[in-house]
Amino acid sequence: MDEKLDWTHPEPLWRKNANIPSFEPLQEAEDTEVVVVGGGITGISTAYLLAKEGKKVILIEADHVINGTSGHTTAKVTAQHDMIYNELIQHFGEEQAALYYKAQDDALSSIEKTIQELDISCQWKREDAYLYAVTAEGARKLEKERKAYERLGIKGGMVEKLPFPEKATAVLAMKHQAQFHPVQYLMALLEEFQNLGGTVYEKTKAVKVHDRDRVEIETGQNATLTCDSLVICSHFPFHDGRGFYFSRMYADRSYAIAVEPETEWKGGMYLAVDGPSRSVRSTEYNGKQMLIIGGEKHRTGEGGEHLSHFEALEDFASRMFGIKSQPFKWSAQDLTTLDKVPYIGPIQKGNKRIYVATGYRKWGMTNSRVASELITDYIMGRESLYHSLFTPSRFNADPSMKEFMKNNFTVASHLVEGKLELVGTRPEALLKGEGAIVQWKGERAGAYKDQNGELHVLDTTCTHMGCEVEWNSAEHSWDCPCHGSRFSYDGHVMEGPAKQPLKKIAYSDTDELRHLPPEDYNEQESTDQP
Repeated sequence: MDEKLDWTHPEPLWRKNANIPSFEPLQEAEDTEVVVVGGGITGISTAYLLAKEGKKVILIEADHVINGTSGHTTAKVTAQHDMIYNELIQHFGEEQAALYYKAQDDALSSIEKTIQELDISCQWKREDAYLYAVTAEGARKLEKERKAYERLGIKGGMVEKLPFPEKATAVLAMKHQAQFHPVQYLMALLEEFQNLGGTVYEKTKAVKVHDRDRVEIETGQNATLTCDSLVICSHFPFHDGRGFYFSRMYADRSYAIAVEPETEWKGGMYLAVDGPSRSVRSTEYNGKQMLIIGGEKHRTGEGGEHLSHFEALEDFASRMFGIKSQPFKWSAQDLTTLDKVPYIGPIQKGNKRIYVATGYRKWGMTNSRVASELITDYIMGRESLYHSLFTPSRFNADPSMKEFMKNNFTVASHLVEGKLELVGTRPEALLKGEGAIVQWKGERAGAYKDQNGELHVLDTTCTHMGCEVEWNSAEHSWDCPCHGSRFSYDGHVMEGPAKQPLKKIAYSDTDELRHLPPEDYNEQESTDQP
């Protein structure tokens, strides 16, 4: 292997050498028909489709466009969303399970049609998708999934083996799926949105919503946007609208590396159904074929030593394919709803002006298109087959109640455990580039020593609901295990639902522990997309 990863600087392959455009922040109040919040694949797709309908649309992004989950995906465009169809039949019934598949399959075709219409060069390629098991239990589950495919008329079936040396006990194919380069696709879509008269603002954070005669969105620039319809595509909804989304979803993190293999790749997209999770697909980079190896999923804030996840993927890639080089690694955060079906539609039952799209469970490429088309139908006053399936106001007694209780028990456990944790490390003991939970003046705190030797000491109480954050060594961030909020090493919000930064602690060897006043740090919130 002639190129080794620099573990300290995660970077997705998709954004390398991409000339992503930049945009000015909003400077003054504006009035428009539709405001879309979030510059990822859902926000850009929705803004584009609404502009095609003749709507006057403003798209705003708190950071930079195409920089969140959409730029950190494995970019499989498929209706094979892990083992889901047998479960959907059990909990929703065969008719609704068939609708879920149809929605995803239609979305795949719609993406392909857009690529053809706009002549987008984005490495679009049709590939078969495969689920595989390595245990007897996994094989039994795949057989149930195969029967679900048969009942729903999904093209696919069992195949004999994998084209790499993993000892599979069962392999289930779904035919004629696809993969692409998400950043190249979104850059073209964003350009066409502007050609249609759309407006984009970056570094423009939506902070508050007023649902009055019209919808008013306050921004961090002290400029208000007024519109007829608001679409929230900010990964985790920045505005809850009494939907209690923080209690109806949980956050996972997963990891990916890109490697140049030593062995010839024979095609296909693969996902292991047994733990630990593994995902494999190919792409092209600088004229070379690369493999994207993903997996190592865990609840946010519960991942243990985070660098070990990248190392595990490296080990898998080395054993399965051999590694000539591995120039990229990255991670992503994804949200899962109580019943594993995304929330797409009115933020609250009866609200016909504010819409939300969230909870894609790692399958954002097709679900984002489902969301953009469904919300466009809502705003244009058209009926859709999919309204009831995806509506955010649904609540299915099974499995929603079970998952609701489980998730909120997890939150309660972390609230208690974090407060009782005993730590012995002191801030000054940290090495450069190292972060840890520390003890200072008898209190739990978080500390990071940067490369200049400066200590950044923080109160580790999450500003959302009071859980204790944990240090993420792979990405130099503080992650909350309760609802998935993430903060930079110096406390700024990277991912919601938290809106306020962690409190800074003025640290010295002699001063008493004290919190810095809020004016001594800037507030910032990411609107990363799936």
